[in-house]
Amino acid sequence: MELALFDLDNTLLAGDSDFEWAQYLISRGVLDREVYEARNQDFYEQYKAGTLDIHEFLDFQLKPLSRHPRAELDAWHADFMATRILPIVNEKGRVLVRRHQAEGALVAIVTATNSFVTAPIAREFGIAHLVATEPARYGGQFTGGVEGMPCFREGKIARVEAWLAGLGHNWKSFGRSWFYSDSLNDLPLLGKVSDPVAVDPDPTLEQHARERGWPIVSLR
Repeated sequence: MELALFDLDNTLLAGDSDFEWAQYLISRGVLDREVYEARNQDFYEQYKAGTLDIHEFLDFQLKPLSRHPRAELDAWHADFMATRILPIVNEKGRVLVRRHQAEGALVAIVTATNSFVTAPIAREFGIAHLVATEPARYGGQFTGGVEGMPCFREGKIARVEAWLAGLGHNWKSFGRSWFYSDSLNDLPLLGKVSDPVAVDPDPTLEQHARERGWPIVSLR
């Protein structure tokens, strides 16, 4: 058996679903533009620079979920998918996912973005398994907090290993393992798999990949 793991933002998508979700809420007037837009941009720049405080960011990202009924959030997300996400889906990414699936690999998206935002996107790609940051819930509603370890940097390894253990697997269960990512923040998990692939990489990851002879591809 083989394992194929995919980062989502700026890998399978030609953009960042985290950033776009906040921008979408701003555009609807759900979040105050003056207060939130600059902060959203600042967090995105910190992520790209590898300096993001994930807990500070999650407080910013998840708190709005706690202020609205789930049905309203789901309705907004359906519109968000149609207007913000489908236009940035990388069709080459769909093809790559289907190739691994056709070859019998266990396929998953592994993303720091929370599962409320990303679960419908995983379904759009036909991927059954999602390893993501989990927003805390109580009584079916979001609390604004995070459940367990964020799926970020080294946390991605821990979350993947817990997911695999739940399926009765570990790294040794697989003859080969891939991880496709664009980001320097994913260097820990890229270093864990047998076949790391840099996808439209940021400058730091691109240099790292070239030094180690990792494949560099574009899905744009």
